[in-house]
Amino acid sequence: MGFNSGLGMERSYYAATANPFAPAPKLEGELKADVVVIGGGYTGLSTALQLSRDFSVVLLEAGRIGWGASGRNGGQLIPGWRKGATDLVKLYGEGRAREVFDLSLQARERVMQWIADENISCDLAVSGHVSTAAKPGDLAWMREEVETLERVMRYPHARVIGADEMRAKVASPLFHGALFDRLGGHFHPLNYALGLAEAARRKGVTLFENSRAVSIDTLSGIVVKTDSGTVSARYGVLACDALLEGLEPRIAGRIMPVANYLVATAPLENPSALIADNLAVSDTRFVVNYFRLSADGRLIFGGGERYTPNEPADIAAFVRPFVLKVFPQLTDIPIEYAWGGLVSITMTRMPHVGRIGDLFFAHGYSGQGTIIPAIAARGMAEAMAGEPKLFDVLSGLAPPEFPGGAALRAPLHVLGMLWYALRDRL
Repeated sequence: MGFNSGLGMERSYYAATANPFAPAPKLEGELKADVVVIGGGYTGLSTALQLSRDFSVVLLEAGRIGWGASGRNGGQLIPGWRKGATDLVKLYGEGRAREVFDLSLQARERVMQWIADENISCDLAVSGHVSTAAKPGDLAWMREEVETLERVMRYPHARVIGADEMRAKVASPLFHGALFDRLGGHFHPLNYALGLAEAARRKGVTLFENSRAVSIDTLSGIVVKTDSGTVSARYGVLACDALLEGLEPRIAGRIMPVANYLVATAPLENPSALIADNLAVSDTRFVVNYFRLSADGRLIFGGGERYTPNEPADIAAFVRPFVLKVFPQLTDIPIEYAWGGLVSITMTRMPHVGRIGDLFFAHGYSGQGTIIPAIAARGMAEAMAGEPKLFDVLSGLAPPEFPGGAALRAPLHVLGMLWYALRDRL
């Protein structure tokens, strides 16, 4: 299996329902291109697609296209950044916050446009997203958030709903209301990634799978070596996110890989009785539960807390208690698929976009990695074409390095997660 085949990806619902995709070859020998992209997830594929109009592009994927976080996440399409509108205003002031928020909407529009223009079959449902109030006190900040969205961001698509309406939408006893955003939704994340790859391939991008980059030389242009080949290029794009490992130590300390685990149940007899209106749902706990219905009426549920890098011996058994806490009526429903994946978070939960000479990079989406890569891709592509304005705005959001850098981030993160998990329970 490839570099990104761990954590049960081959046993995932998404792999079982993936669209046909002709495998790309392994890189053999030496190639030259205008741009070499490392990583075949949303960031790498979106950037390659964006660049294909003006540049020759080679994309190297260490394992299989889309089999990192891009092909195994919850499939939730949530407008905005991981930081809400109110927090953006506190961070940047109203004017800059509005500019940053607008970029997230441009990213959403780009995703929708690609799906339409490239005829990507990915079970897209623009049916709304609800962020459920795990505590009664959550409703106060949700009302403030809606007011900030309307007044500062000029975004009239969100509203707060009360406990009764919430229970009519999601059949769970846990929630006290929610923040509803009607422009949210969900899709099949792996099929979206494969659709981007097919579109890039049609537009002349050369794809390679099972071609893990082992070194990057940035002294004169970009030279990327794998175990069986070399690509020399004018520019490089590093799009590895949580699978970066030691490939570029100068930026590794800005992101923290975190494991997430998901399950898919057997098809439900009456899916809309569990989640009305085909909504995407997540809660307000620090260690988030998130769930939705699949196109064939299954519950896809992500949740659980794990503070070590070791995979649970039985992912389904690990996630099931969290499913049953939210939906106790599903006690007897079989879990047919269970898998996990790595996402990366940053200190500020804002992404890390930047460059080291001619090597560009974007990662650290902190749970917002389905939509935001589209705007990061545009920023990097425009900068290579001599228009750096958008890239400069994005790079200005850069988070600080984790205390102690890559060496100490994991133990410190464990302590932090334990504290926040305890706060959730209290």
